[in-house]
Amino acid sequence: MKIVLLNLTRFGDLLQSQPSLAELARQGHAVAVACLDNFTGAAALLPEAAAILPLPGARFLAGLDGDWHGALAAVDDYVGRVAREFGPDVVVNLTPALSARLLARRLCGDAVRGFSLDAHGFRHESSAWATFLEASSANRGLSPFNVVDLFRKAAGVGAGPGRFALKRPAGEDFDAAGARLAAAAPADAAFFVGMQLGASAAARQWPAASFAAVGDALYERLRAVPVLLGGPGEKELAQHYRTASRAPCVDLIGQTDLPGLAAILAHVRLLVTNDTGTLHLAAGLDVPSLSIFLATAQPFDTGPYREGCLCLEPDMPCHPCPFGAPCPIGHACREAVPAQTVTDAALGFFACGAFVPGAYPGARAWLSRFDASGFMDMTSLSGHGSEPRAVWLRLTRLVLRQFLDEEDLAVDDGECFPLPAAVYDPLREMLGQSAELLRLLAGQAGLAGRNAAMKDRFLGTWERLRGLWTASPHLGVLGRLWMEEAQRQAADLESLLGRIARYAALVAALSGRLERI
Repeated sequence: MKIVLLNLTRFGDLLQSQPSLAELARQGHAVAVACLDNFTGAAALLPEAAAILPLPGARFLAGLDGDWHGALAAVDDYVGRVAREFGPDVVVNLTPALSARLLARRLCGDAVRGFSLDAHGFRHESSAWATFLEASSANRGLSPFNVVDLFRKAAGVGAGPGRFALKRPAGEDFDAAGARLAAAAPADAAFFVGMQLGASAAARQWPAASFAAVGDALYERLRAVPVLLGGPGEKELAQHYRTASRAPCVDLIGQTDLPGLAAILAHVRLLVTNDTGTLHLAAGLDVPSLSIFLATAQPFDTGPYREGCLCLEPDMPCHPCPFGAPCPIGHACREAVPAQTVTDAALGFFACGAFVPGAYPGARAWLSRFDASGFMDMTSLSGHGSEPRAVWLRLTRLVLRQFLDEEDLAVDDGECFPLPAAVYDPLREMLGQSAELLRLLAGQAGLAGRNAAMKDRFLGTWERLRGLWTASPHLGVLGRLWMEEAQRQAADLESLLGRIARYAALVAALSGRLERI
């Protein structure tokens, strides 16, 4: 079968589609990749891509919401070209935007996995996993799954272990990068350490002066030469770094295209970075990393898809901060992780070849690892695994996996998850309210179609449940998931009652595994 994998987001997300692509290819399918034309270089790093089908830029997508006459003509041209050059039987669309949904349906009608539109133009997802992927994007601090695994599940694969393996630079490209580094480094250089100073927002950037302190210590102790990486818009960060630094560095910011960046990364022993596309490029090239997650970034969902990488986040009760909310403390998390903590972690890594448990002052330290089912997970190196947020993420990881896979939901057998009374009591109360509202919904649903007053009651209960979950600091993602799934089943009473019962079982499974300490 011929499949088009459609991913119209940033280059990091495109690269993280590779495990899904690889699994589809292992099933015997020929898989082409449709991406924005400015990320064609990233698509070229996907070794299983049978073809690359670039779209004519972000302006094309913006036109779908503007001049729709011209946009539809452009869509027809693109669809015709894809049909002639590849002839897909199925589209796997991993981009939930309306424009991508429209394009996916235009390419293959109903034969779409992931995100699409139905025959009437309403939003449609092929599975609960796809719905969860979109819901979790607005509730990032509540998702216990790495986005790579969500991509895999939305694509209809992900039954076994995942593996992230991009095309490694070789031959002339690899040699040229090595020669470039050697020519720019001091004569006593022992090896290179990559440093990605920028991030998607200033609030998510660890200070350049802190990077400089780490680079100075690594050069002084090990003669490890920092290599500054980033795009043209990050040159000012390089200037801040050089002003604060006493040691030599190789400044390549704004001087590499994506293949060139990959070739440079292939020569570094460690990447020290913010949460960026470069982090995911390194993971796919099997380069170990030490990454710092600030503001809205958190490692459980956007951490590197490679075992043995260290993720640090500030040890602050407000982290990760919610999307769209102003920071009341002036982004203090940017200064919360000391340079000495990062330096000591890097030195320890070079001493023994791994990041080890211990004290990480100012930070919560997580090590990436695969769980028994092959999903990426995080384990605490700093003793934060018993904190309420980490416990809740472990519980929801277990129960939501069963729920989204349509497996039986075990209520009280197996592991219990202890929470302090200050968290346990309101959470159990909210879950109790949820169970009662679901019982009400089940009773009202059968009468709503025959009685206008009961229909109003049913809709009121529905909205109360959605509001309860959406406002919850623990179940916000469930509110969005419930809204999408329940609306889709509303026209079929039997299906709706089935989903209500399924959510009731989910609530019972969560309640049954909680333990008060």
